[in-house]
Amino acid sequence: MHIAILGGGGWGLALSSLLSENGHQVLVWEYNSAYLQLLKETHSNPHLLPGVTIPEQVCFTNDFNEVSVFSPEIIILATPTQFLRSTLHKTPVSLWNGQQLLAVVNVAKGIEEKTFKTLDAVIKDELPFLPESKICALSGPSHAEEVARKIPTTVVIAGSDENLLCQLQTVFSNAYFRVYRNLDLIGVEIGGAVKNIIAISAGIISGLGFGDNTIGALLTRGIVEIQRLGVALNACPETFLGLSGIGDLITTATSLHSRNRFVGWEIGKGRKLSEILSKMEMVAEGVATTRSVYLLAKKLQVEMPIVEKVYQVLYEDKDPRQAIIELMTRDLKAE
Repeated sequence: MHIAILGGGGWGLALSSLLSENGHQVLVWEYNSAYLQLLKETHSNPHLLPGVTIPEQVCFTNDFNEVSVFSPEIIILATPTQFLRSTLHKTPVSLWNGQQLLAVVNVAKGIEEKTFKTLDAVIKDELPFLPESKICALSGPSHAEEVARKIPTTVVIAGSDENLLCQLQTVFSNAYFRVYRNLDLIGVEIGGAVKNIIAISAGIISGLGFGDNTIGALLTRGIVEIQRLGVALNACPETFLGLSGIGDLITTATSLHSRNRFVGWEIGKGRKLSEILSKMEMVAEGVATTRSVYLLAKKLQVEMPIVEKVYQVLYEDKDPRQAIIELMTRDLKAE
């Protein structure tokens, strides 16, 4: 198949390598001119994936018209959440209205600021002519650094057309990347977005020097909060026990690859958020999503005390230790 990837960050590049190895023709669109030049010259980006070389068959561009002429059958959206709308807005209609286009697969994880919309809703806003059945999401425990090195994992592809999902499973799957399918698109998106907030809190806990008991308790209560928000948005409760829920949460909250956990760790060590973000090469999606989810939860009247405390630490300069005390001394209740 012809597959276009919009976004040459770590995850976009890891997927380009995987899909090329699976026998597909891959074209990556990358907006950063310095990164684009590096990719064209060396087929690598040591800033994002050190020690990884992208297959020679993968091509790179920053011209959307070139992507359109490529006539992709699958378009993968690998741009950070808060840039997805503006990126889609810049694309020509011709990229999306070709008869050959089977699916648009979003792989970012977050909730849009200001609108509080999930990413399938952002896609619908910007591409209202695109059949809803073509919109899918790929999520699960999948750090780019490990996928690029062929370390085995399993993920889930979600959408509304089961036949299409079966096709996409075949496109992505191989000996180190196994794909399941799920018809609960909203649940998969919420799991992928909110777990980043819990990962920030896990980093804070580790940075403060707390132990395994604390992390276990946090992840258990964290998935409860993720599920509450998902159910309020008509997701299936069972989805959050799967790969895009507890699976992705465990990975992101415990891995040294996790940018969101790193942000929390640095905060736990006493650094300020602005200082941490200014020195990061890649985007920590959970920072902006914390504000979006906090405000969305208030709007929907969903109780999310962990999310609330992370919001207060990030945006109201609350002392992390005080936030933990307040969580631990809330009114006692049934599990």
